Amino acid sequence: MVVAAGVVLSMANAGLRPYVLGVSVLVLDALGVVASVRAGRRGEVSAWQIVAGGRLCSLVVGLMMTCWSVSGGQGFWWASTLGRLAMFVLLAAGLVFAPARRMAGRQRLAFAAEAVTVLGAGFMVVWYFVVVPTVSARTPSTEWIALIGYPIGDLLLMVAVSVVLLRGTISSVSSPLTFFVTGITCYLGGDALWWGLYAHGGDTNSSVATAFLVMGSLLMTVSALRFDAVPPKPVAASARIPAWSLHLPIAAVAVGGTLLLAVTVRENDLLPWGGLVLGLIVMTAAVLFRQVISLRDSRDLIVSDVLTGLANRTGLDNAITRSLRRHEHGTLMLIDLDGFKLVNDAYGHPAGDHMLTTFAHHLRASVRHTDTCARIGGDEFAIWLPGATDDARSIAGRLLLTPSVPLDDDVVPIRASIGLTCAAAGQDTVKDLMRRADLAMYHAKRAGTHGWTTYDPAMTDRRAEDAALAEDLQHALDRGELHVVYQPIVDMTTGGAVGAEALLRWEHPTRGPISPVRFIPLAERTAMITRMGLWVLEQALTVRPAGSYMSVNLSPRQLQDPTLVHDVLSILHRTATAPSRLVLEITESALVDDTHAPTLQALREHGIRVAIDDFGTGYSSLQYLTRLPVDILKIDRAFVAELNGTPEGRAIAEAVIRLAQVLHLTTIAEGIETTDQALELQTLGCTRGQGYLYAKPLPAADLLTAMTATPTTTTIARQGA
Repeated sequence: MVVAAGVVLSMANAGLRPYVLGVSVLVLDALGVVASVRAGRRGEVSAWQIVAGGRLCSLVVGLMMTCWSVSGGQGFWWASTLGRLAMFVLLAAGLVFAPARRMAGRQRLAFAAEAVTVLGAGFMVVWYFVVVPTVSARTPSTEWIALIGYPIGDLLLMVAVSVVLLRGTISSVSSPLTFFVTGITCYLGGDALWWGLYAHGGDTNSSVATAFLVMGSLLMTVSALRFDAVPPKPVAASARIPAWSLHLPIAAVAVGGTLLLAVTVRENDLLPWGGLVLGLIVMTAAVLFRQVISLRDSRDLIVSDVLTGLANRTGLDNAITRSLRRHEHGTLMLIDLDGFKLVNDAYGHPAGDHMLTTFAHHLRASVRHTDTCARIGGDEFAIWLPGATDDARSIAGRLLLTPSVPLDDDVVPIRASIGLTCAAAGQDTVKDLMRRADLAMYHAKRAGTHGWTTYDPAMTDRRAEDAALAEDLQHALDRGELHVVYQPIVDMTTGGAVGAEALLRWEHPTRGPISPVRFIPLAERTAMITRMGLWVLEQALTVRPAGSYMSVNLSPRQLQDPTLVHDVLSILHRTATAPSRLVLEITESALVDDTHAPTLQALREHGIRVAIDDFGTGYSSLQYLTRLPVDILKIDRAFVAELNGTPEGRAIAEAVIRLAQVLHLTTIAEGIETTDQALELQTLGCTRGQGYLYAKPLPAADLLTAMTATPTTTTIARQGA
């Protein structure tokens, strides 16, 4: 406050101005030396000691200038002039030390080369506009040291300030370094103004120059005091460097070349220098062009994934950040490849890389040119769709139409789980979007592989719980916690049971019954499904009643096992079961995968029938029904529940039944709960069904009794018809 009051007073009273300037700078320099030395003991030892040396030189300059003005001794003038030049060097060195200490090796050498390039261009300007006029217009004298040395000193300070600003060293507005850089800038402005007045014979007793010089000293002192009082925050080694700062050396060379050409033309000295300067400029322009290409290549390495050519996590963050700053809406998709680790384990890492690059091409072909596709992890991808909220679901559907990859002698499908979240303009951050998309992707995985889910605020993160449950599932079979129940399948025209579907159940010792919706996806992801599936098959065929068939669910993961056909035939042999008495149920997602066709065909060639479970709820495609080996269509319970005696209610069920009739397939309706539903299904031509109307899933001990009992419910339905 005292210094500020003195500055205001000096601006009002020109006579007091030199005294205010002298006393203020002396006091501030003295405080600055003490504070800088103390700050040097706290952490940035070398930097603050260099700054302390610069402030000490400034203090000596003030004292020597005072003595010289009083006595006129030439020694005092020399001491003040040389001290001032040393001050410039030390303050600039202290500033440059801040970014330089975060570098090592070639990075530090490159940084030094950039700084020297900028310094060289600045020196060319100082040479032509300061040194040459001074030497030409004045007779040689000791005054040249000040007239030439001070502008060079200011140039050093300017380069140092530029380096700090452009290298991202300042972490916040309130940091001590911010105060110091601001102080240096003020001091630089005041000193340049004072030199201009001095060199051209003006009044050096300028109020503006005084204010800038005093405020510069004040801010430099405050920066050291703040550093000593507040624990410093470490600057991250990866502090963000503004992209445009990389072009600073190019701009410096361009300034130098332009100055050379302008001076050559202005001095009318084209014959000796014109060709040389032109050649130098052309050569420099070529180097600059090559430098720009190198910068682009380096930037691409920073924001691109080397393997796939997509953006990496940094590139994705930059794209999202740009959209959010413009307050644009957008959608983030997070994509994880299902079963990728198994591909690496079974076929090797080169095969895994081939799958990743194939999927990357699929991503680029499925989105718009304005969208950003990125690989952000080993088998994790992301897509940022700026402005796309309505089209995101259709794009997600296209992404799931993934290609298959030939690996060795096999053709392996690419499966993915996708999580979507929409950005609220001006409200979300990149971190918020990634967290929500990750949670949505997690729920997509829990629902089953190869699907997509949109984030909902009601979603909960159960990954830790799922991990614990998956660990328990690894031992559930050995501990006897898994058991199989059976639901009869009846012929609704005769009332007799013709078969049964085997359903797996898990009775956890502490959690109680665990729903198959919960643990089957876990088994899919942990590869337990293969062992569990074969165990269920053998249990079911062991208890199969004579004269009936057994229907057992088959996971898409099991269809990828090259030993599946051999394992199924071995179980049939051990249980003395005819292949015609076994039906294997698959989902529609397994049906549309062409790589499963040979396995399904081999099973059918041995007399085993294939059913499509929950038909109409997944990837329905009529061409697959005509091309792949299928015997039975099971109508999903959701369509059966819609049956209410109206054309609208039976539309889908009727369409499935008519399709099956044309293709000579059997239909089985699931989830029949009422007599009216059974009657309507019979009217539509569906003759077989299962559901609570006939029997709930039963333990093995009750299966034979239920299947040989008199089917009163079906008889009633038939009589009512």
